[in-house]
Amino acid sequence: MNRKEFLGIGMLAFPALAASALKPIPPLQPSDHAPDNEHFWQSIRSQFPLGTATTYFNTGSMGASPYSVIDAVYQKSLTINSKAEYGGGDHEAMAAIARFVGVDIDEIALTHNVTEGNNLVAQGLPLKGGDEVIMSMHEHVGGALPWLNRAKHDGIVIKVVQLGITGTETLANIEKSITAKTKALALPHIACTTGQVLPAKDIATLAKSRGIYSCFDGAHGPGMLSLDLHDIGCDFYSSCCHKWMLGPKGTGFLYVKKEKLEELKPIMVGASSETGWDMLSSPPMIKGYSPSAHRFYYGTQSAELYAGIEATVRFHETLGKKAVENRVRYLANRLRHRLKELGDNVQLLTPEESSSRGAITAFRLKNMTMHKFQESAGKEKFSIRTIPENNVNCIRISTHIYNQLEEIDRFADLVKRSV
Repeated sequence: MNRKEFLGIGMLAFPALAASALKPIPPLQPSDHAPDNEHFWQSIRSQFPLGTATTYFNTGSMGASPYSVIDAVYQKSLTINSKAEYGGGDHEAMAAIARFVGVDIDEIALTHNVTEGNNLVAQGLPLKGGDEVIMSMHEHVGGALPWLNRAKHDGIVIKVVQLGITGTETLANIEKSITAKTKALALPHIACTTGQVLPAKDIATLAKSRGIYSCFDGAHGPGMLSLDLHDIGCDFYSSCCHKWMLGPKGTGFLYVKKEKLEELKPIMVGASSETGWDMLSSPPMIKGYSPSAHRFYYGTQSAELYAGIEATVRFHETLGKKAVENRVRYLANRLRHRLKELGDNVQLLTPEESSSRGAITAFRLKNMTMHKFQESAGKEKFSIRTIPENNVNCIRISTHIYNQLEEIDRFADLVKRSV
């Protein structure tokens, strides 16, 4: 690159988002929130940069952020870089997340993703060789590996439980698997495979009654369900902001129940995780850990992404957490109804019980492999996810607030033509 080309790049402008893309959501009336108010939810679709060429049904992997979140990240980056300002500062983001999931700010640690939170819990709990941890056959790699890694290094025993077709059956299966050696239940709140919603509150209550830890991989909870983690009563909950919350990519959080703080050992530490340190003392030492869950994150953080988290929570709060849950369930129910019309040609894997399903619909086709169907769907401009994990081998559809009934009906018609 010559000098002229270099200077040309340096003079490029990076404009903010067009003002038309940042139209605020107008004041809402109760009727606006209705899950079947198509006019309203179509207007919400305009808050996202999603085009119309492809229908996006893969929020379970990555959610699309609204313009307000994208702009918040951009504007904060401009501020930091125009002033050569330190990129820390996270109190507002933690406060927003704590408010969003119904906990205290001191119980939230910021992470980069669910996997990081799962690792912090799996490595930090006081477990020894022979101790048992109960998991399921429906774990994501980021949920399974942290515990399998602890087993590899320290000899803990992983026991796998089968999920039932109802919450009651699932709870019974878990309870039957508990022994005197069981120290933790490490389960998904919502299975990434079939979208089954586990009875988290009942599981946490069971764990507490047996004196064992309740640890949830909550990748799919916040932003799909209207959560209150204090009500659920679990000890630990790892989640991310980039799926159903529709937030910045590479952001997440770990909830640590206040009463369990001192039982979870900090594994990785740095600035902000301690109350002081001294290299001049003999011997050099950490004076103490932060008296909150803040001890589980450390060092320079991304203020830009944290600004995006705040904007993400504001976006959901403007619409109403319960209104979002009702809408995404409504869309999933529409898809489920259309697929059930196809009879035995389609095998639905997401449970029939309403409390055991949310906004994910998983199914298999009788006469077509999931990979062949994904290829056909791609040609029809549908973005979907197949699930090869643990030989579940199914098709997974995630419906969020930017999806429309027309898209679901077109997809159901494609399935009908494929069976």
